[in-house]
Amino acid sequence: MDNLRTVLASGDLIIGDGAFGTLCQERGLPAGVMPEAWNESQPNDVIAIHRAYVEAGAHYVTTNTFGGSRTRLTEGGLGDRVFEINRIGAELARQATDGRAWVAGSVGPTGRLMEPYGDLSATEAQEIFEEQISGLLAGGVDLLVIETHHDTGEAGAALQVARQQTDLPIFCTFAFNPKGRTMMGLRASQAATEMGALGADAVGANCGDGPAAIAAALEQMQEGTTLPLVAKSNAGIPQMGPDGQALWDVTPEQLAEYAREFVNLGARIIGGCCGSSPTHIAAIAAALGRR
Repeated sequence: MDNLRTVLASGDLIIGDGAFGTLCQERGLPAGVMPEAWNESQPNDVIAIHRAYVEAGAHYVTTNTFGGSRTRLTEGGLGDRVFEINRIGAELARQATDGRAWVAGSVGPTGRLMEPYGDLSATEAQEIFEEQISGLLAGGVDLLVIETHHDTGEAGAALQVARQQTDLPIFCTFAFNPKGRTMMGLRASQAATEMGALGADAVGANCGDGPAAIAAALEQMQEGTTLPLVAKSNAGIPQMGPDGQALWDVTPEQLAEYAREFVNLGARIIGGCCGSSPTHIAAIAAALGRR
């Protein structure tokens, strides 16, 4: 693969991957079991999911570590395995890509609220993220993605820790509603400005309320930064099917059309989030001429 910073500076489009937990569920992940547990118990399934995205045209795959912080893993009975689970997650992605795609280390929110709204201090947040990021770096990631965050305090703590440990590229994305705000009331333009000031290499939107929310966030972010923008939308909003399975209402073809809109709004890194699949990513890559 080419040097990622060089590609970012060129303005070329970069195709990301899509949902991971959704595909784990399709492969039989039991209710109540964290996807991250499969890094140790079902490594072949993890590798297969990553490979499917590479075959679909993804230029980078995201490690199966979104919930890989101590707080999240403790909820799943894995709090004593933080470093190992993140390291293995990176190693599995590296094995799956076989040099055909970059490996992005996923760092999601802790699940706790920062002070003064909750009990998570900036110091504790940094300690939690340092533990997770150390494992990802040991596993050999090419970049870090601090994703699906809701406030700049927590995302900023992760970014600052990451910057202390590595000079690899770092993407920061937040989850927004259709008005371009996170659940904590953070405006997309503010998120972009603050994360850029802390050293992010790209900022953007993922997950949230689907494609309309991504578009609203991108419009605002153009006002707050000149950094490359990231757009990784859900495949719509899920509805429960008769068999209890989540049904997503945005088809691969529709998400590909939204991807064109995202590019027109300044996005240069485009992929999918919850409910999306390798078929969605293949459609995006084809629509954007990146296959």
